[in-house]
Amino acid sequence: MLIPIPARSVAPAVSCLSCPLRATGAFKRNTPEELAFLQSFKQAHVAVAAGQAIVWQGQPAPLSTLFSGWAFRFKLMSDGRRQILNFVLPGDLIGLQDQSHELSPHGVEALTDVELCRFDEDRLWTLYRRFPKLGYDVTWLAAHEESLVDENLLSVGRRNAAERIAALMVHLYKRAVSLGMAREGRVPWPVTQQHIADAVGLSLVHTNKTLRRLYRQGLFAVDEGWLYLPDPNMLHQLADYYAQPVPQRPLI
Repeated sequence: MLIPIPARSVAPAVSCLSCPLRATGAFKRNTPEELAFLQSFKQAHVAVAAGQAIVWQGQPAPLSTLFSGWAFRFKLMSDGRRQILNFVLPGDLIGLQDQSHELSPHGVEALTDVELCRFDEDRLWTLYRRFPKLGYDVTWLAAHEESLVDENLLSVGRRNAAERIAALMVHLYKRAVSLGMAREGRVPWPVTQQHIADAVGLSLVHTNKTLRRLYRQGLFAVDEGWLYLPDPNMLHQLADYYAQPVPQRPLI
């Protein structure tokens, strides 16, 4: 159970005009006018410790962009069982699905220490009215979330255990590489076996056995929190996962 520790403000706050995420090449460019509006749209820059709630299931969800660190979005059942819906990486928008609801239908937990840009939800409609291109970007982000749900449904409905885990690994590996996280072919990997089990719908025992089999086949290695894929194409083929190259994404 998460202990309710409030987010703390980070000082000095990072300016949208000099955001280091924009220098990674993973995100689309914005005009100076759009950047100025996003700076005014930003309400706070906050930090949340690993293992703490960013969004509480059943509570109002603030609109935020993950600035640094890893998180995950999940649903919790009444008996404590958890389904991880997707992993949240820097640049991902959190809380968009909840703006039409009073209460969040899911939770978001910090997988590592994270920082977030918090926005003024009351100005979201100003964004749509004054900057329709930014409004389209928000819509694109929502549609992209839907495509991830489609991929997860394919995994649960048709992929076997090894294929599910391979698809998850290669997806997160590609995303981390696109964000400039790779070091000598390795990317940070704060994901535990329990997280994998909860994401792909397997028991922890089955997940452990499958990971050991994939490791013995030389398909991956994890060392001191870093994931190494000797040949990512082998995981692509195993999972029948042929996603397009990660496109430049909008950054709100």
